Amino acid sequence: MSRLKTLREFVDNELSLLADDKRTSATAHLYGVSLAATILAKKRGLDEELAAMAAMLHDMHAYKSGSYDDHAHLGAELARKILEELAITSAEETDIICSAIYHHDDKLVIDSPMDELLKDADVIDHCFKDSSKPVKEKAQKRYEALCGELGLHLTV
Repeated sequence: MSRLKTLREFVDNELSLLADDKRTSATAHLYGVSLAATILAKKRGLDEELAAMAAMLHDMHAYKSGSYDDHAHLGAELARKILEELAITSAEETDIICSAIYHHDDKLVIDSPMDELLKDADVIDHCFKDSSKPVKEKAQKRYEALCGELGLHLTV
């Protein structure tokens, strides 16, 4: 079984404990960000599997705790525990994934390429899943840059 499949089975099992409406939105978001991360990684020449794995874990703390307070930093700690328990990544790969999760909510700051990829994948999922919603101010510049990178018509 692939590492990503192993991780997805773990995440699906964890999300099965949530109420139906929360489970549906959590699953849609994590898988949506994972797909966007894979596409961006392929385009940017980064590790697609690690990008998808980071995306699958990036909001797990928020879903498990029911709170978004400091969810990125606490989520990185949770991701490290999960990855160590599953033993599917090297120490270096775990550090890359956890760094991306730790920084994913800092949309106005520039970090490492994988950190930036997760931020961008998160913005793609939030902004394209329901285009009737306005783009959040902290994501606006990132959204505009992504539209340019992907050759998409920018809607205002």
